Amino acid sequence: MSFEAVIRPVIDRIHVSVRHSAYAEVRELYGSRGLVPGVEVDAFYALLDHPVPEGALAARMVYFAFDPAAEEDRGLVVRSGGFWSLTAVGREVVVEANRVFTAAAERLWSYRPIGTMPGMDAVVVAATLIGRLLEAGQASGGPVFRALTPVWEPEGASWSQLLVARLEALRHHRADAHRAAWGAAGLSVAQVKALASGPVWEAVEAETNRLDAPVYEALDGGERVALLGALGALGDGLRAPH
Repeated sequence: MSFEAVIRPVIDRIHVSVRHSAYAEVRELYGSRGLVPGVEVDAFYALLDHPVPEGALAARMVYFAFDPAAEEDRGLVVRSGGFWSLTAVGREVVVEANRVFTAAAERLWSYRPIGTMPGMDAVVVAATLIGRLLEAGQASGGPVFRALTPVWEPEGASWSQLLVARLEALRHHRADAHRAAWGAAGLSVAQVKALASGPVWEAVEAETNRLDAPVYEALDGGERVALLGALGALGDGLRAPH
C-alpha cells in the first residue's frame, strides 16, 4: 500500500479528534454571540492570513449545503472583488475559535498515560515535517490547496497551533486530488457521496492516491516513517458512543 494511502486515515483521525474535542466549546463561543458556526470556521486558518478566492471556497464546500448570500448575511465573512474575507467581527470570533482548537489539541496531545508516549515532542516533529509538505504542495496541489495556504501563523504560535493549522491545510492537498479524480470519472457530487466499495470507488481512490502522492516526495523514507510515527502517537480522546 502506498504511503499517501496509509497516512490518510491517520491524518483524518487527528483532525477529527481535535474538532470533536472542541465542538461544544466552539458552539458555546458562537452561541454567546447569538451565532452558529458557518463557512468561516472551515477556512479560518487561511482567511486570517489572506483573502480566499470565491471559486476555491465554493469547491471546498462542494459536499455541503453552501449559500454564499446567507453566509454574508451572518456578518462574519464578506465577498469583494471575487474574494472572501473576514469582517472585523468575524476575525474576532475565529481568533477566539483558534484558541479553543489549540487548547483542545494540547489537552489531547500532552496526555501521556505511559512514559514511552512522546507527548508534545511528537507535535514538534509532525509540525516541522508538515511545514515542509505545505511548501512542496505549492507545486503539486490543486486550486483549493493553493487558495487555503499559507495558513495563519502569528508570532509566538505554539507548536500545537501550528500542527492543527498545517494538518488541516495538508488535508486540502488530498481533497483536491479526490475532486479531480471523481470529476475525471464523470461523477456528480451526489454520486460520489453515494459511492461504496466496488470498481468505481477503487478507481477513484487509486487516482486520488496518484495525484496526492507527489507532495510526500519532499520527505525521504526515514522522514516519512517519523511523520507517521509522530502522528500515530498523538492521543485522540475518541471513543464509541454509549
